[in-house]
Amino acid sequence: MRRLPVYLLLDVSGSMSGEPIEAVKNGVQMMHSALRKDPYALESAYISVITFESNVQQVIPLTELSQFQPPNLHAGGGTSFGAALQKLVDCAEQEVSKSTKEQKGDWKPLVFIMTDGSPTDNVEQGVAAFNNYKWGVVVACAAGQHADKTILQRLTENVVTLDTADSATISAFFKWVSSSISASSKKVDEAGGETGSSELPPPPPEISLVKP
Repeated sequence: MRRLPVYLLLDVSGSMSGEPIEAVKNGVQMMHSALRKDPYALESAYISVITFESNVQQVIPLTELSQFQPPNLHAGGGTSFGAALQKLVDCAEQEVSKSTKEQKGDWKPLVFIMTDGSPTDNVEQGVAAFNNYKWGVVVACAAGQHADKTILQRLTENVVTLDTADSATISAFFKWVSSSISASSKKVDEAGGETGSSELPPPPPEISLVKP
């Protein structure tokens, strides 16, 4: 069976303390609950969670949706975004099956990035590694007024902003993530084709698309 890998790359730095990190935890739980009711997602979606602060950690390896357990997240430290991008690529290289002459590999991974600040490390190597990998849909979310949109625009044309990093807007973002994953899993099941940005459902009013 060809899997649809989904990677969540989440900022858990100190500035996410309090309401934002609680909203992210709740958002991941809500996303998981919604996807478990979707037969297409249950059949194909595998989810991984990578967090970054001063350290980067894959807290959930690529896991079948029915076995996925939302992680308990804690905020603190800096924003090692460059290292996070490199970790994401390393995990995808290890976990995502490539196509061979004998059989088809997994579908191209979906990536959802959320950050509320600016990188505190050197990002150039991570950005280069990320852009060299063949992803499916990549969505990057700049949460709040202090998020660095320019670095996200180097990764994808699908950059969205949240005016505030509070529970209502972060909840809206994760609802949109779950509907995006549902749309992609339905597309690969019914059409047997790779997913693209055209499959993204329209974002809710709390979310603003950044024009290139």
